[in-house]
Amino acid sequence: MDIVVKGRNVEVPDHYRVHVAEKLAKIERYDHKLIRVDVELFHERNPRQSDTCQRVEITCVSRGPVIRAEACTNDFYSALDAAIAKLDTRLRRAADRRRVHRGRHAPISVAAATAGLPVVGLDDAGGSAGGTATAVEERPEEHDDQPWHIARAKVHPADPMTVDDALFQMELVGHDFYLFHDKESGRPSVVYRRHAYDYGIISLDT
Repeated sequence: MDIVVKGRNVEVPDHYRVHVAEKLAKIERYDHKLIRVDVELFHERNPRQSDTCQRVEITCVSRGPVIRAEACTNDFYSALDAAIAKLDTRLRRAADRRRVHRGRHAPISVAAATAGLPVVGLDDAGGSAGGTATAVEERPEEHDDQPWHIARAKVHPADPMTVDDALFQMELVGHDFYLFHDKESGRPSVVYRRHAYDYGIISLDT
């Protein structure tokens, strides 16, 4: 398993890279097919955000689904610990799902539990962008004359999947919504997190 540590607006010292490698050594017990773990450090320069100025993002790439976690605190060590705690939960969830597929009793699917939710318009959906870390990512040029700019663009495979699989993928990457190609309807669709533990789905009528 390769571990890649890089920083944005911050230099990563060698002793921190060693610390990251030691912390991440335990996660292989959940998935022995892990190929690479990307760890990215971000420093927020805004003094008003001093309590959450250090952010750590961890992305695990394997032969299975991409799993991601992030955390923000006032120092990179505690942010790393918090991100690994989230990652540990998601890796365990993925491992449990693999065991279910090998013949163990399957719990009630999330899709079945949320089947009665109404389909609503885009104005009801809130959250951050979905997608997976396997996406091809490009950073478009910034234009000073625009009040906004696109900071990140992603293109990811449109392999058909069920609503339950899409919700599972969304939880693994820690996003609030997830774009996918619905295997049952054949439509481009988005599942998203609503209030409390509710989910919603939006589909395009093509």
